[in-house]
Amino acid sequence: MKDHLIIFDTTMRDGEQSPGASMTKEEKLRIARLLEKMRVDVIEAGFPAASNGDFEAVRAVAEIIKDSTVCGLSRANDKDIARAADAIKPAKSGRIHTFIATSPIHMEKKLRMTPDQVLTDAVNAVRFARKFTDDVEFSPEDAGRSDVDFLCRVLEAVIREGAKTVNIPDTVGYTVPEQFGALIRTLRERIPNSDKAIWSVHCHNDLGLAVANSLAAVMNGARQVECTINGLGERAGNSSLEEIVMAVRTRRDVFPCDTRIDATQIVPASKLVSGITGFPVQPNKAIVGANAFAHEAGIHQDGVLKSRETYEIMRAEDVGWNANKLVLGKHSGRTAFKARLKELGIGLESDQAINAAFARFKDLADKKHEIFDEDIHALLAGEAIAAQSEHWKLIDMSQASGTGERPHAKVVLAEGGTERRAESQGDGPVDATFKAIESVANSGAELMLYSVNAVTQGTESQGEVTVRLQKSGRIVNGVGADTDIVVASAKAYLAALNKLQSKIERINPQL
Repeated sequence: MKDHLIIFDTTMRDGEQSPGASMTKEEKLRIARLLEKMRVDVIEAGFPAASNGDFEAVRAVAEIIKDSTVCGLSRANDKDIARAADAIKPAKSGRIHTFIATSPIHMEKKLRMTPDQVLTDAVNAVRFARKFTDDVEFSPEDAGRSDVDFLCRVLEAVIREGAKTVNIPDTVGYTVPEQFGALIRTLRERIPNSDKAIWSVHCHNDLGLAVANSLAAVMNGARQVECTINGLGERAGNSSLEEIVMAVRTRRDVFPCDTRIDATQIVPASKLVSGITGFPVQPNKAIVGANAFAHEAGIHQDGVLKSRETYEIMRAEDVGWNANKLVLGKHSGRTAFKARLKELGIGLESDQAINAAFARFKDLADKKHEIFDEDIHALLAGEAIAAQSEHWKLIDMSQASGTGERPHAKVVLAEGGTERRAESQGDGPVDATFKAIESVANSGAELMLYSVNAVTQGTESQGEVTVRLQKSGRIVNGVGADTDIVVASAKAYLAALNKLQSKIERINPQL
């Protein structure tokens, strides 16, 4: 019997800390449903003390998820822990994950605390969290740069206090695989009660070593890996869930453990997270990239045609690539559409939301003959569908451009029920459209990123546009999709403006 490797997904907490990747409650619920369908063991749904919105999102996830543990993050203080406990209270299986920094630089420069004070706060945090749940996880932040003797003292104490999981974060992605694996082995050997807890790791990708470090830890006794869909996360991101799962599964001859993950849900989850956050997946990304199973070299093509195993160590269908099939068209009804949403893990909370989504689907079906799963994900990406939650809404637009003439755009927007009209010239139809919108919105935001990706193949494909805006240090992403790239661009820009309008204040912890 192989050991069970626990998959702890933190897409909705650490992944959300990517600049501009903030998610609404509805978006988190969609991701949580698909993670549960994927059979993820632990879903870290957020940091409840960060904002009221984060608290409500964690609580909403806790209410609907039954087959995965729902976790809330907290700093090592009573207020954060109580807030996390309240958020996960409805969960069938809930966990509190508390942390405090243990590296010399963090203790001195950030916390301004002595090692003894940090030790005391760590123990008190676990003790207090245990009043709410038996499932408590503790992390010594920046463990990769912490003194090993001090780590041993802290971890022995929190395990004695009842922490069932101890997580070793490489917070700044500083370690290398041999070093990190040795650290896990040393801690497990030196701490007398190490067998009383599950050992976990949380690795960042600043040097491109997050997956390698995580797997080195697994080889040295770690039995939980904290990871995210697409490797999303702070700075260069986290260890990629899809790479961890498929490395362990593909190399069964090397790893003494396996996960319970339904790998056929990996590609759908990747597409969902990419659509919601506006972070496209690079074509050469392992497992989920568009080219992950593509072969162009003649020698490779010849080999694969003769025997797939010559150049493929995994089957594309095993990770969900075969799931992207044609399912709906312009004659499909509301019942079929609703059933397909359920199959894709897209849960809409009200009849009003379903009706709005179905209306958008019908509009798309009039423009595009073949509707794929990717189209549906793109259709519902970005903000919540409920129109009443939008400060700005696109009513109508037109643009004209051609050789020898300056592009020109007209827009009609709704602001809180009032129509606003504007027009402008620009260097291209998209530039003209954005300038027209800004002449009405006067947001003062700086455009940091504009990108376009085709949702499916062919000239009929929807274009999915991501717009990243910055204002007063706050960064937001907006996503829009349409068969008309300029319309998609306007939708994306307005989605970003609506996020800026929400003025959600957050506290983002490092881990």
